[in-house]
Amino acid sequence: MKQRYNDFSDGAVWKVIMAQAVPLMLAQLVQLLYNVVDRIYIGHMNGGDSMVLTGVGITFPIITFITAFAALFGMGGVPLFSMSNGSGDTPRAERILGNSTFLLLTSACVLTVTGYVLMRPLLYLLGASDNSYIYAASYMKVYMAGTLFSMISTGLNGYISAQGAPKTGMLTTVIGALLNVVLDPIFIFALGLGVTGAAAATVISQMVSAVWVVHFLVNKAPQRIRKENVRPDAGITKRICSLGASNFVMSGTTCFVQIVCNTTLKTFGGDLYIGIMTILNSVRDMVMLPIHGLISGSQPVMGFNYGAKKYDRVKSAINFDTAAGAVYTVVMWLIIVTFPKFWFSVFTDDPNVTLYGTEALKIYFFGFVFMSFQFAGQSTFQALGDAKHAIFFSLLRKAVIVIPLTLILPRLGLGVNGVFIAEPISNAVGGLACFLTMRNTIYKKLTADETTAA
Repeated sequence: MKQRYNDFSDGAVWKVIMAQAVPLMLAQLVQLLYNVVDRIYIGHMNGGDSMVLTGVGITFPIITFITAFAALFGMGGVPLFSMSNGSGDTPRAERILGNSTFLLLTSACVLTVTGYVLMRPLLYLLGASDNSYIYAASYMKVYMAGTLFSMISTGLNGYISAQGAPKTGMLTTVIGALLNVVLDPIFIFALGLGVTGAAAATVISQMVSAVWVVHFLVNKAPQRIRKENVRPDAGITKRICSLGASNFVMSGTTCFVQIVCNTTLKTFGGDLYIGIMTILNSVRDMVMLPIHGLISGSQPVMGFNYGAKKYDRVKSAINFDTAAGAVYTVVMWLIIVTFPKFWFSVFTDDPNVTLYGTEALKIYFFGFVFMSFQFAGQSTFQALGDAKHAIFFSLLRKAVIVIPLTLILPRLGLGVNGVFIAEPISNAVGGLACFLTMRNTIYKKLTADETTAA
């Protein structure tokens, strides 16, 4: 079947965004299975023993750190790629794609070696106990072997959607996720491999997704990966890192937040609360994925129209992202707080986890709507090349607000609840600050540019 490519410069902006975003949202919904199916199966291992889930939860900062580099070198190049396409500079767009590929390949090799060498001290630093380390190490020893596949599939998939082929980008996720769902019960239970089997299923699924992405970008895409472009280019690398830094900071600070949360919870609540936080992170990942799909669908539209000097369309895209994100997060917050026990039943049979985790969930997700403002502002800064603001607000919400509050509030008498309270405070303060700054800088500038162009 011949691939159809979306035209970002024609038609109602919200329809163009949704044409991009719906396949990505579907992919993100399938990605729920990819991200959490291991945790669901693992949570029900050994009669629902929460220690197994705690051990896997301790590995999250390492996995997030790997994702941060995929975001830095992959997503950092997509806005540049889109703007080059919008301005009609195809050769530069392909150089950006090739340079991004080189950076992903190189960093994946470095991260794999580093992960194996430092695995034991890292896991204990992240909050592992002697009991949970066994499960954490079993998972990571296999998972690290798939670092290259994970970074390629995650880092390069954005270049498929940026060329107006979101359905192909969706299939990258769907293929890997469905394969993971099929392999998990076989490896974990039928073959009796447990945690190791869960990691092996994930690695195989990532490998298949990576092959799919590379095949399309080498053989079928309008702008392709060409051998002569897969090399470092100092100027392009600098721009990719500049724009990707916001994603890197967001993922990187998430890594440090997870470390601080795990170590603080270990001190004030023990392994039980690390398991609870693992479930809360899983629920958050699940409900945020459609927002990521919306943002991923709108960024190429913004970048293309900005490059084409169609500033009114860029403003329309911002307005649509904000409204759609706000409505969605309010609805999801109501569902989460109305049925809190359901979310724990998905991941564990341990009654203590559900008992103590229900209240934590209600605290953690309070004011969830403010995350939509964070993403609306953050994605706009990134899509239009404003790296400084994108990086600043990434740091503000997590490094400046969440981490200090996570360390301070439990020691002011709030105990483990202090860890969970830090999240809604950071969402409100950081989200509003990011969005209002975007409206008073980029949005006003677009209005002025629109008037000048007219």
